[in-house]
Amino acid sequence: MFTATAPGKVILVGEHAVVYGRPAIAAPVWQTLATATVRPAAPGAGCSIFARDIDLHLRLNEAAAEEPLAVVTRLALAQLGINQEPDWQIDLRSDIPIASGMGSGAALSTALVRAIFGQCGVVVDAATVSALVYESERFYHGAPSGIDNTVVAYGQPIWFVTGQPPEPFAALAPLLLAIADTGIRSPTKETVGYVRRAWQQDPNRYEAIFDEIAAVVKAARRAMEHGDRAALGKQFDANQMLLESLGVSSAPLRKLLAGARAAGALGAKLSGGGRGGNMIALVQEDTVNAVQDALAAAGARRVIVTQLGG
Repeated sequence: MFTATAPGKVILVGEHAVVYGRPAIAAPVWQTLATATVRPAAPGAGCSIFARDIDLHLRLNEAAAEEPLAVVTRLALAQLGINQEPDWQIDLRSDIPIASGMGSGAALSTALVRAIFGQCGVVVDAATVSALVYESERFYHGAPSGIDNTVVAYGQPIWFVTGQPPEPFAALAPLLLAIADTGIRSPTKETVGYVRRAWQQDPNRYEAIFDEIAAVVKAARRAMEHGDRAALGKQFDANQMLLESLGVSSAPLRKLLAGARAAGALGAKLSGGGRGGNMIALVQEDTVNAVQDALAAAGARRVIVTQLGG
């Protein structure tokens, strides 16, 4: 038997524009985890996948070609040179909110790949895991940038540009984030599709917004590398304004953002596809409790506090 885990994730800055070749910064959230356990099954039983949190039971030899978990399982087995379906039971569990911008699909697939390799006694590198998981991400998101599978597979903050090797990096000073869930599911595939249709209708306007977002991302990286939390908070707010102009915010998100800022957050923005899902607020030790309370009062379904670095 072998068990593997993978974290959730948040995009700190750069969502949506990252789909169009601009940079983004993302980070893992180890307070939320996906877990995969592979154990032997009876001879001749074949391979079954149980994801009880989403009431899913798959037999690998019967699963549709486009089913994401089946896709990544078949790819991992092929990578290992296993041509005959193994007699395994695979159990998946996750406490990462679904369709909320925290990479739940990428985390499940990453844990699954690591567990399959581990069951075979093979140590697998992050780049291989990321590449395999990306193939399943296409079925969750349609045209994914690759940022989710990358940050979850590497398990550390990254600077990401589509088509370029990811750059793991660390902030000079620890960063404290409050992550609040609106409780509204918003599949990334839908919001990415919405922005793509708008971009197709008015490419000049949207390319200009994407360029502005890219400038924000670069400023945010400088702030992180200099340990300037106040400057980073300003970039969160600037990024949020640009996301508003893309049409991917919502009244529930705005209510959470306003509550966080009023309670002392240095900056706040939606994280992920938008419309629902999660927002993030940059807080400090002396404001974290007040911000958590304000987010709960503003309707947050759940608030997670995570620290990057330190």
